[in-house]
Amino acid sequence: MQNYFESPFPGVTLAKQITNPNILVGRFSYYSGYYHGHSFDDCARYLMPTEGVGRLLIGSFCSIGSGATFIMAGNQGHRDDWISTFPFYWMSEVSAFNGAENGYHPAGDTVIGNDVWIGSEAIVMPGIKIGDGAIIGTRAIVPHDVEPYSVALGSPAKTIRKRFEDHRIDLLLELQWWKWSESQLHIAMPMLTSGNIEALHAHWNTHIRTRYPLKTSLTATLCLKRTFSGWGSPHLEQLESSTCMSICSL
Repeated sequence: MQNYFESPFPGVTLAKQITNPNILVGRFSYYSGYYHGHSFDDCARYLMPTEGVGRLLIGSFCSIGSGATFIMAGNQGHRDDWISTFPFYWMSEVSAFNGAENGYHPAGDTVIGNDVWIGSEAIVMPGIKIGDGAIIGTRAIVPHDVEPYSVALGSPAKTIRKRFEDHRIDLLLELQWWKWSESQLHIAMPMLTSGNIEALHAHWNTHIRTRYPLKTSLTATLCLKRTFSGWGSPHLEQLESSTCMSICSL
């Protein structure tokens, strides 16, 4: 098989790789898959291109290492609460299996936030939500949601620490730099490539917030943080205030 990638560096943006309509990606997110040879489409396992299935939604500015895998299609017909986990229903050509119940359970969309770094050969299970700014370690198996700006390692993956203090994470979630225009990013680049969150927030508050207000308020952002609803979705900006308020009331 010919390697899709010419070298380990740099990665190729997801938008240039994907053909499956059920993979939706934000801007500049990339997959660096040189050591496994295939494009990002093959990272989404069991994801059919038909309507109505759980989708893989990936935000902007994500970095995905070689061989990362996203398991899709819910439980794929395997029920661990039944006597047998075998998917008899899906082998209808075998007459002895007639009458089998369909064990399929959907898991919903798998949602990867913005500015998420996923290490090589990590495995993300169906329906998982990974928050903005999170880091997933190499070969981690992720069976549970991961909060924003958390570092999750191991099998099963566990959060070992937060990247920043909670009040500083709230500042990042409020300013949502991944939604800024390229000209806005250019001006802020010295701050984005530093650890000075307070300076970036002050810059946003002075130069961006008042001129280009985001549709998602801090209150709504923190509500989304608490409930995990909509974390990292490329379509988060489409949420109306009424939707955010209904989420906050959960």
